[in-house]
Amino acid sequence: MKHLLNLLAAVALLVWGTHLVRTGVLRVFGVNLRRFLQRSLSSRLSAVLAGIGVTALVQSSTATSLMTSSFVGQGLITLPAALAVMRGADIGTALISVLFSTDLSWLSPLFIFSGVVLSITRPASAAGRFGRVLIGLGLMLLALQLVVAATGPLFEGQAMRAVVMSINSDILLEITVGAALAVVAYSSLAVVLLVAAMASSAVVPLDVALGLVLGANLGSGVLAVLTTAKSPVEVRQVTVGNLLFKLLGVAIAAPFVGLWLRYVRPHLDNTTQLVVLFHLAFNVVASAAFIGLTELVARLTVRLLPAPPPPANTRPRHLDPSALSTPSLAISCAAREALHQADVVETMLSGVLDVIVRNDLRLAEELRKLDDTVDELYSAIKYYLTQISREALGEDESRRWTDIISFTINMEQIGDTIERVLIDIEDKKIRPGRSFSDAGMAEIREMHERLLANLRLGMSVFLNGNVHDARKLLEEKARFRDLERAYSRTHLARLSEKTMPSIETSSLHIDLLSELKRINSHICSIAYPILDSAGALAPSRIRESKLDQL
Repeated sequence: MKHLLNLLAAVALLVWGTHLVRTGVLRVFGVNLRRFLQRSLSSRLSAVLAGIGVTALVQSSTATSLMTSSFVGQGLITLPAALAVMRGADIGTALISVLFSTDLSWLSPLFIFSGVVLSITRPASAAGRFGRVLIGLGLMLLALQLVVAATGPLFEGQAMRAVVMSINSDILLEITVGAALAVVAYSSLAVVLLVAAMASSAVVPLDVALGLVLGANLGSGVLAVLTTAKSPVEVRQVTVGNLLFKLLGVAIAAPFVGLWLRYVRPHLDNTTQLVVLFHLAFNVVASAAFIGLTELVARLTVRLLPAPPPPANTRPRHLDPSALSTPSLAISCAAREALHQADVVETMLSGVLDVIVRNDLRLAEELRKLDDTVDELYSAIKYYLTQISREALGEDESRRWTDIISFTINMEQIGDTIERVLIDIEDKKIRPGRSFSDAGMAEIREMHERLLANLRLGMSVFLNGNVHDARKLLEEKARFRDLERAYSRTHLARLSEKTMPSIETSSLHIDLLSELKRINSHICSIAYPILDSAGALAPSRIRESKLDQL
């Protein structure tokens, strides 16, 4: 029992070390890795090389799959390009297994010590997060030593030998067990290294070890499919297409395991190297053979998982649960959903003028119902953002997190204001059968057009963070305020001239101007975080000289 616990602890340490490396690299380099992937998809070869590089860093083809899937879900890359990236990702994780199979035990204490020092002394910085990566690497190397030390005594017993022998000569069972281990461990790399260590200790026969390696490759594809099970169809298409490639590769390679042992084994005395090089050869050959089939597999995947009709506005479109493990991806998903919320607000605001002009009660009711959509999207985005670990975010990502919250709050309040405006229009204009004067209607049209333009500019500022546009948006706040004051005065002038339409709609007209100004203030608030981060805001708008005179 003691030896079994030692082995389980060593395996758990190996899996945890892999997790630390993966999450640490994504937290430190996540944004740059996403940009690198996005820019490296001009050809199949560059896509494969990008997949190799990114996976070699994050040590997880599953993590690369999730990043690539998010690009497809956002419409940034095509499905065939994403599948080409995944061919490189498989090679990348195989290269890492070859590296870790060498004797790097001397690095383990160095990595752990350096990582602990960095993470303790600078916990909130990029150096501290990189320290977690070093700790993970050190734990992986230490775990491999513990696996070798624990397997020998454990498998000397007759019962365990009988269990291992029952798997022997049954390639389908070996593949199934290897796939299950990869899913449970959440890492095919950890399983391949574990199997190689056990084979070097003569605990597992070589032919069984190679079958388990094939199963681990298949398990990484199954794991990605399970991880994205609740994601949009466009995201799941990448993982399903990748799984199809893995199924095809394992089916073709399984009969040739014996040939590898017959022709390669005599040239390699190191059993560990024999296992991990088989893992590498399988992925290199499969990726080279299948790279030309990405278009075909993409079409087959689309047939298996056809995209549904565009979702209704009442549902979040971009809040991918599988992206939560990668903070930079989750922040991007939340930002896109915030723009979706703003699109709904724009629809509401655009329809206000139609309701006023056409006295359309049905349209007013439909627009008021959209406020429920805005509220639901706000709640969904807020809950999604709270699931992202703030400690895992870098300085820029943390600022973006705050900007998204602020933006969605402003959109939610704009939706509430528009709903109140529509109710006032129904009660004070449409049902009593009243009309604005021609001059009053012209003023409302101009303010409405300016407000729509400001909303679109605000959405652009939120998306791009352009300081020039943010400054322009903030200047619109003063212009709009002056316009509201001027139109309030001209309305009062019409009242003094006893213009009948102006008298009948006076209360509504003044309230409408005030509400439009309030909406504009919420829109212009989008500029403050951008200007503040750029150092373009003064500490106070109150002049000190005037303040001293009071």
